[in-house]
Amino acid sequence: MADLIKELVSGVVDSALKEILKKTGARRSTTKRTKRRTRKAASGGLLAEIIEAAVRKPAKKQVSRRRTAAARNKLRRRSA
Repeated sequence: MADLIKELVSGVVDSALKEILKKTGARRSTTKRTKRRTRKAASGGLLAEIIEAAVRKPAKKQVSRRRTAAARNKLRRRSA
């Protein structure tokens, strides 16, 4: 009888503890972190790299933007 009560109480305590840990976001046992590996394209060697570089778009050249008429007017008023 005492064994049954002890088992029941331990079960209730265990489930309550699980629920609390789940709600707080805490982990009961830490999970092992795995190393992330960068996925490489199908390793075709040098030829594949050359083809991939040719297909990729080149970086855009930065172009200076012309000020709007309103911005130029505001600048002129500020300096004068």
